[in-house]
Amino acid sequence: MRGSRAPEMRARVPRRSGIQSPRRGKEVYFKNLSKQKQKEVMEKNGNNHKLRVCVATCNRADYSKLAPIMFGIKAEPQFFELDVVVLGSHLIDDYGNTYRMIEQDDFDIHTRLHTIVRGEDEAAMVESVGLALVKLPDVLNRLKPDIMIVHGDRFDALALATSAALMNIRILHIEGGEVSGTIDDSIRHAITKLAHYHVCCTRSAEQHLIAMCEDHDRILLAGCPSYDKLLSAKNKDYMSIISMWLGEDVKTRDYIVALQHPVTTDIKHSIKMFELTLDALISFNKRTLVLFPNVDAGSKEMVRVMRKKGIEHHPNFRAVKHVPFDQFIQLVAHAGCMIGNSSCGVREVGAFGTPVINLGTRQTGRETGENVLHVRDADTQDKILHALQLQFGKQYPCSKIYGDGNAVPRILKFLKSIDLKEPLQKKFCFPPVKDNISQDIDHILETQSALAVDLGGTNLRVAIVSMKGEIVKKYTQLNPKTYEDRLALILKMCVEAASEAVNVNCRILGVGISTGGRVNPREGIVLHSTKLIQEWSSVDLRTPISDALHLPVWVDNDGNCAALAERKFGHGKGVENFVTLITGTGIGGGIVHQHELIHGSSFCAAELGHIVVSLDGPECLCGSQGCIEAYASGIALQREAKKLHDDDLLLVEGMSVKEEEIVSAAHLIQAAKLGNTKAESILRTAGTALGLGVVNILHTVNPSLVILSGVLANHYVNAVKDVINRQALSSVKTVDVVVSNLADPALLGAASLVLDYTTRRIY
Repeated sequence: MRGSRAPEMRARVPRRSGIQSPRRGKEVYFKNLSKQKQKEVMEKNGNNHKLRVCVATCNRADYSKLAPIMFGIKAEPQFFELDVVVLGSHLIDDYGNTYRMIEQDDFDIHTRLHTIVRGEDEAAMVESVGLALVKLPDVLNRLKPDIMIVHGDRFDALALATSAALMNIRILHIEGGEVSGTIDDSIRHAITKLAHYHVCCTRSAEQHLIAMCEDHDRILLAGCPSYDKLLSAKNKDYMSIISMWLGEDVKTRDYIVALQHPVTTDIKHSIKMFELTLDALISFNKRTLVLFPNVDAGSKEMVRVMRKKGIEHHPNFRAVKHVPFDQFIQLVAHAGCMIGNSSCGVREVGAFGTPVINLGTRQTGRETGENVLHVRDADTQDKILHALQLQFGKQYPCSKIYGDGNAVPRILKFLKSIDLKEPLQKKFCFPPVKDNISQDIDHILETQSALAVDLGGTNLRVAIVSMKGEIVKKYTQLNPKTYEDRLALILKMCVEAASEAVNVNCRILGVGISTGGRVNPREGIVLHSTKLIQEWSSVDLRTPISDALHLPVWVDNDGNCAALAERKFGHGKGVENFVTLITGTGIGGGIVHQHELIHGSSFCAAELGHIVVSLDGPECLCGSQGCIEAYASGIALQREAKKLHDDDLLLVEGMSVKEEEIVSAAHLIQAAKLGNTKAESILRTAGTALGLGVVNILHTVNPSLVILSGVLANHYVNAVKDVINRQALSSVKTVDVVVSNLADPALLGAASLVLDYTTRRIY
């Protein structure tokens, strides 16, 4: 084998007395499991036997994922003994000697193994695997761990998994089941076959593991451990970090982070692409932080390209071997763009909504958020430059495809559930499991869900809604009259619901809000309120709720939400063009054209209640006359009912209204059913007005389906059909008019804002 081999250092690093680790506070976070559960696990695995866990880390990237787990293990010494083994590029000066950050995190390094054979080509990678296989058995014989935690898809990790499997040591593999480009895919799936337990980050990865015949009882869908740090990182002080790495004159959103690695299956092409990337960055003329590539074959040539182009001395560039993960988080969170082919770009950076340009094939197959622009075949500088012009400086919604910030507690619970008395031999499940939802609640495989908020004129409701449209839990309070009280109550109810989601086994993907008035859904702002909701104009709902919950937030008009509910869960499912009309306190609706919701140029589309059907009709709340809402809404019917009651023309035999009782639309409907001809006439006029409005809609957008929703829908459906038969053009008379079968379209529509958006962008 080529290259020098430094002697292994096996002595423990002494603990630094009197020095408080900056991350020591994180350990407190992981001490929340019940005492009863702890006792049960202890009894299961023997008399107070602690699980001896070996965590082996090979490079800066895998440590960012393993460190949160290590903190969690270290914080529960009554359950675990932690041994840390460091190998790979951690111990190479050219790659930053990143083992130091492990020491700075106050972890004792049990063993350091120099396993990298220098050369940075394909043969050196193979020899490095061989060298690790030679050295690891001695270490594992001394440590005798109950379980080894292995991360990812690097060649060093393959050596670790091979050694542990052959020495009958249980393996927990982190981030298995994912799909990407290059040789990493093959290595990742090979480690999956060697591993006994699997922690995956996405539902798709879980399904891939099941399809690979892994036992679904040994698969935990936990999310990415690094997200436990990411989602609490952005509010920290960051300007000093930006200044330290890029210069004091650099502002947020005005710099680029570049991180590009060689593609081992096509080294020549990846080096050419790196050249083009640097040329494009030079032309783009923005301050750029360039991180050195990893130790894969081809990295030496990439460094030569950097030096040939003078990147290390260029005034616009800062070239570094390593940035501590806590600081790297801040840099990418506030960057104008990230460019390269690192998995960090398509995974972690999505948590901040930072624009990403993903180059080449190294991450092909990864699930990505809206913030990622793929340049698969970057064969010209202009193509990359154009991508920079498109992406730089944008801000996208936060994406939580890879985690919700609660991975470590799930992983710790999963570790405690491992029964060491079970046979070590793996079992494969043939044929692949067809059910796409695991039923093992003990492993916390949650149901993907949304928090839905409905802001009505009277009530404020929050619900946990599952992907199938099931309302798992619902909370209702009276809607406060002032802006401050209303927003405080929304936040309080959402926080309570998000906490309860863990108990009912739901993973919250985001928050959807349905509200009355005109809404800008792009910005999450209520532009103008209806008179039913006071102090509710020019209100930014997205920012405070997203900041409080660390979740993406969507906001839309209640009529549009009803249409979205029908599209996902109701009669509109699979229908290309349809209209939904809400008949309740007011009249609203939404229009779906070619499967997409229409908002209009000023977000005023589908104000269907304000279609004028009479020039001299009754006055509407909008200030106009003769609107559908002035005839057919609950408020309009209540107005007419009060007039009849005041003239002693409402009550008929079989009816009564108590003295303190408020006359409502329900009394008018009851009177009509009991034969009150004046009440019948009012309802007939209301139905005709609504029907004329529907005819106008048919002649304007020509839908194939009209869905009537709300408490008055059943009273109007026949009248609407009659008016269509009398008044509509023959070409639209065949339209279907149906009553919604959804019990709660406002909440379901708010949920669909989240569920449709967060699950559709899978590449």
